[in-house]
Amino acid sequence: MVSAVFHSPIEAKPAMPAAKAHPQAARPAAAPAAVEPAPRVPRDFRAVWLRVLPPVLGFALLVLVWELVALKSTTGFPSPLATWQQALSVFSDPFYSKGPNDQGVGWNVLSSLQRVALGFGLAAAVGIPAGFAIGRFEFLSRMFNPLISLLRPVSPLAWLPIGLLVFKGANPAAIWTIFICSIWPMIINTAVGVQRVPSDYMNVARVLNLSEWKIFTKILFPAVLPYMLTGVRLAVGTAWLVIVAAEMLTGGVGIGFWVWDEWNNLNVANIIIAIFVIGIVGLVLEFALVRIATAFTFEEVKS
Repeated sequence: MVSAVFHSPIEAKPAMPAAKAHPQAARPAAAPAAVEPAPRVPRDFRAVWLRVLPPVLGFALLVLVWELVALKSTTGFPSPLATWQQALSVFSDPFYSKGPNDQGVGWNVLSSLQRVALGFGLAAAVGIPAGFAIGRFEFLSRMFNPLISLLRPVSPLAWLPIGLLVFKGANPAAIWTIFICSIWPMIINTAVGVQRVPSDYMNVARVLNLSEWKIFTKILFPAVLPYMLTGVRLAVGTAWLVIVAAEMLTGGVGIGFWVWDEWNNLNVANIIIAIFVIGIVGLVLEFALVRIATAFTFEEVKS
């Protein structure tokens, strides 16, 4: 006998009453507790003082020695105050032009920077690829290292007569001098950076059968970039030092020629102003290149 299975109907449960609000929810919200202000951290005036005081004392000592030399001088050496007044006059119109041999200090600085840029640019175009090649291939390293060791210690001004003889002009001769003094730091630093690339990287490149272009773009260039930028920074500093001496010998418009011209006019105050201008421009160039080099230098983060 088949027994029928009867399912009992689902009993409808009575509707649940609406959930009662929590007793605490019915109460008005309590006012937020007043947040106590964070205690003020006292400024470390000692650290600021130690950063500001030494440079101020250094400049004060310089001015003091300068003033003593001016007081003891019998040749009319200008005092700091007289030089400052002359500087205000010089920089009141730095870009005047009254002929090829009478131009403001601004034009002279720009002319010197232009020569440095041309000579340095040519040196970078030749020196950086040469550094990569010398560092990459041992044969080229053995071939050119003796020549670099021989020519690098030569004073840059010793190359100036060669430039005058070959190029028959003062301006290209000055650019040639900048070129020859700027090329050595870039070649040496770039080659050293290539030689210090870990051998494991090059072994992996050999296993993967990478082309020379891939090795250069993916391995060598990122690893050598900090070394290369250090060479660039050293080269720019050397170029800015050399251009002043080269312009004193070749003449024309430039900060070096301006110094020599002021000496011929016995205007010592303008010579001192030029010294400060040369130092400030060199400092700006150095600071800019240090910032660029720091941006591309990767240091390990200490845990």
